Amino acid sequence: MGFMNKFFRVGFSLLMAFCLSLGIITQPALALTAQQKLVSEVWRIVNRTYLDETFNHQNWALVRQKVLDKPLSDSNAAYTAIQTMLKSLDDPFTRFLDPEQYRSLQVNTSGELTGVGLQIALNAETGKLEVVAPIAGSPAEKAGIRPRDRILKIEGIPTENLTLDEAATKMRGPTGSLVTLLIERDGEPETEIRLTRDRITLNPVVSELRVSGQGTPIGYLRLTQFNANASTELANAISSLEKKGAAAYILDLRNNPGGLLQAGIEIARLWLESGTIVYTVNRQGIQGSFEAFGPALTDDPLVILVNQGTASASEILAGALQDNGRAQLVGETTFGKGLIQSLFELSDGSGLAVTIAKYETPQHRDINKLGIKPDKVISQTPLNREQIGTTADLQYQAALELLNENSVVAGKT
Repeated sequence: MGFMNKFFRVGFSLLMAFCLSLGIITQPALALTAQQKLVSEVWRIVNRTYLDETFNHQNWALVRQKVLDKPLSDSNAAYTAIQTMLKSLDDPFTRFLDPEQYRSLQVNTSGELTGVGLQIALNAETGKLEVVAPIAGSPAEKAGIRPRDRILKIEGIPTENLTLDEAATKMRGPTGSLVTLLIERDGEPETEIRLTRDRITLNPVVSELRVSGQGTPIGYLRLTQFNANASTELANAISSLEKKGAAAYILDLRNNPGGLLQAGIEIARLWLESGTIVYTVNRQGIQGSFEAFGPALTDDPLVILVNQGTASASEILAGALQDNGRAQLVGETTFGKGLIQSLFELSDGSGLAVTIAKYETPQHRDINKLGIKPDKVISQTPLNREQIGTTADLQYQAALELLNENSVVAGKT
């Protein structure tokens, strides 16, 4: 009987131990805080959509766990943790935007902004903050800031310690306020430039009917960025120039830093009857393509002007028209940004830009970090706005020569 009691007590103890263990295993996980939920939300989006399936050769789940293991006391702590998590991807274009930065980015592609008028990027190789292009008519352009200039300091703060969006935010501000930039340029000493912020009007199209030396009516179009209105405004400009008798076109994409992918595709369709415009490639391979389906607004000869400040959606357009034999390119090798980002709005009003794909031209050229080489390479020193499209503009003059040599144009003069 004593043995049975002892056995029962041991058995009961084991059973209790098993039940307790089972309880530990099956009890619900502790609820995540709002800050942890935001971190997890970002992690899931990147996990599902990011171009590099190796996540920069690291265990992406472990990255999340390390971030969540640390206490996150408030929104700023969560934002810092997210930035740390994204930094491990070593991709300057995949970035977190706090609510104010997210609203600013939306304005950038659709309306007006107040600042100095610079499009900027982080150089993936050097990590330095680089000018892609100044916006036409902006304080930055008037001050002579050029594509590929490096911005070392903003108001005395080294940019190596800033994210892309933090740098952009520091350059924005009320109209009439001042901001000082320290600029580095190849072959020149560092220069401090003081700029007065102003309202930047994002009107993307300049158009004019000109006459070449041979009397050919030339439609000159300058596109400064690919915002939500770019396709409609360019289509209106082409239609107007056609009615005025344009027999050939020059499309100026110099210092155009890009913008909306869809705008680049729609503008390519204005010039093409048919053909592939661009292939998008995600981590599974070719995701899809965008096609032209006509009718084109004009079949007149076309030359596109490009330079080092021609980037992103500009390169998609230039590559599509070059590969389809629709246009010849004149100028300098383009910037070389061949990555596509998607923008996600997060639950607290902040945003997340994620590199989801890269693009290839119709002939499957990958231009990221390589750029597009023009059919006719013409280098020139930077021009001020008044010199663009004049005799001082060697690239423009070379485009005119190409059009005058074209037999189709010769038949129309």
